[in-house]
Amino acid sequence: MTLLPIRYVEPVFRPPSEADSLILPVTDGCSWNRCAFCEMYTAPQKRFRPRDEAEVLESLRRCGAELGDSVKRVFLADGDAMTLSTRRLATILAAIRRELPGVRRVSSYCLPRNVGKKSVEDLRELADLGLSLVYVGAESGDDETLARIDKGETFETTRDALHKLGEAGIKRSVMILNGLGGRALSRQHALASAALMNAAQPEFLATLVVSFPRGETRFREQFGAFEPLDVLGLMQEMELFLSTLELKRSVFRSDHASNWLILRGTLGADKPRLLAELRAAIAAPEAAPLRPAWARGL
Repeated sequence: MTLLPIRYVEPVFRPPSEADSLILPVTDGCSWNRCAFCEMYTAPQKRFRPRDEAEVLESLRRCGAELGDSVKRVFLADGDAMTLSTRRLATILAAIRRELPGVRRVSSYCLPRNVGKKSVEDLRELADLGLSLVYVGAESGDDETLARIDKGETFETTRDALHKLGEAGIKRSVMILNGLGGRALSRQHALASAALMNAAQPEFLATLVVSFPRGETRFREQFGAFEPLDVLGLMQEMELFLSTLELKRSVFRSDHASNWLILRGTLGADKPRLLAELRAAIAAPEAAPLRPAWARGL
């Protein structure tokens, strides 16, 4: 096994689809780090800071020397790579192209507020240098839900960021959190989230179930009174969300470890099938192919 010449600060997170990617930290932690449901970057060693540019470039040089053109994908970590200036990101992307000539995709997590600080021309420059996909945790399109989780975003800011990325030619993979509004906000969360996706038309859309592997204390302190949805409630919320979606061609996945019912398809072509599967599970949950509780480890 090759030990990569990269300094990692544990724990390291990346999207499931980046399992085979070279994880290249260009920041540590997340500059916002206030979302009530998220504990990914709360450990003391994950305090936000940009990586020294010289360190990143040296890591790339050494990776190139050891791995050559065998690396096909690079994921820019941690949670907030796009907060770096366009100049710094451009320097890193140019170095990836130079040192790892086999790379065909560079991706990153992306906070909408960071896109707001960049022009479409900035983003096009990054796209031309190889940044082809970003993962945007929208979580919800409902402003009340977003305020109660301290997301620091609104329907409008997220929509505008997704539009800007699309205009620049960067593909968008968007995540919505099923159950995030609890029982009280379930309907408005589902409808507003669908409206956001309809406005943005992302290339990829994923839904996860809001989960608290380390307990709900931090979330409840921020959100307030929260009554979580049971499995049936989660599926009913998903049915409302899916039925309201009017997507032209978005790859849809609801197969993360947090999801009870696995759904996969392309929206809108597979919308009737996905709704039929979901409605069958709602009508007879005891017969549905639900993931067992023990398999929902995060």
